[in-house]
Amino acid sequence: MGFGGISIWQLLIVLAIVILIFGTKRLKNIGGDMGGAIKSFKTAMNEDEKKPESLEGKDKTDANFSEVKSEEKVEEKK
Repeated sequence: MGFGGISIWQLLIVLAIVILIFGTKRLKNIGGDMGGAIKSFKTAMNEDEKKPESLEGKDKTDANFSEVKSEEKVEEKK
């Protein structure tokens, strides 16, 4: 018994039909494109995990800058 009630022979027949329809060259290109897409997706996910840490520091810096600017404005009004 194979995957979900599909036997190995049925999978081989489907694979042979797919090869006949698309050809090995196109299947190789599709596989390469899929691999590249998965790789770039993983890279993007890793960058997103690192991004919030750096943004938190930037937000704190921006907040401090705003406080300094508001203090300067208060001093100028005096």
